[in-house]
Amino acid sequence: MRQTRWPEQAVRVALLLAGLAVAHLGVTLFLESDLGSDPFNVLVQGLYRALPWPGWMTHGRVHLLVCLLIVLVLLAAARNYVRIGTLLCMALGGPIIDLWTVPLAPLFPDALALPWRLLTLVTGCVILAFGMTVVIRSEAGTGPNDLVAVVLSDRTGKPFGPVRVAVDVLFALSGWLLGGVAGLGTLVCAALVGPCAQVFLPLSGRLCDFCLNKIRGDMP
Repeated sequence: MRQTRWPEQAVRVALLLAGLAVAHLGVTLFLESDLGSDPFNVLVQGLYRALPWPGWMTHGRVHLLVCLLIVLVLLAAARNYVRIGTLLCMALGGPIIDLWTVPLAPLFPDALALPWRLLTLVTGCVILAFGMTVVIRSEAGTGPNDLVAVVLSDRTGKPFGPVRVAVDVLFALSGWLLGGVAGLGTLVCAALVGPCAQVFLPLSGRLCDFCLNKIRGDMP
């Protein structure tokens, strides 16, 4: 097996960070549409409401805990899928969303009409799907919730898009049964992100291969 040299690994991490920034731009648009939360967050919200957490446990901390639990399960079941990028996604996702919220929030007044909210939601889902595929194709790791779909897709041999839809539906349904709030946006996200990602994966793969081939060509 070819050992990855540090310049190549640096490019993979750079691609992951770029994809993460794009994906969370999509998440921020999704949230600003105010039509519901994404399926994974519905699960977190449901767990936060259903279980008797101590007073110091906030929603954000429960989100981090769920991510850590997923990583621990995958370390036991599919160790080779958990990489440095998984930890970066966990650490940087929230701050990146906060960063995007500052310039985007003024664009979405409370009186924004429903058609425009839907357009914002769909645009956010498409941008999220593209950024997510760049993260996946970087092979430096991916977000814990996306990692579930990646592992299942590889292990079952099924296309990533339908597997991602199934995972999102499972997250959303579980969270809703536990008391999480699922809105129109949750349904759109569950139905749209997986198929869009399936479309973008070849394009993202070519983009990442181009960047990696450039750095390999410069290596002695």
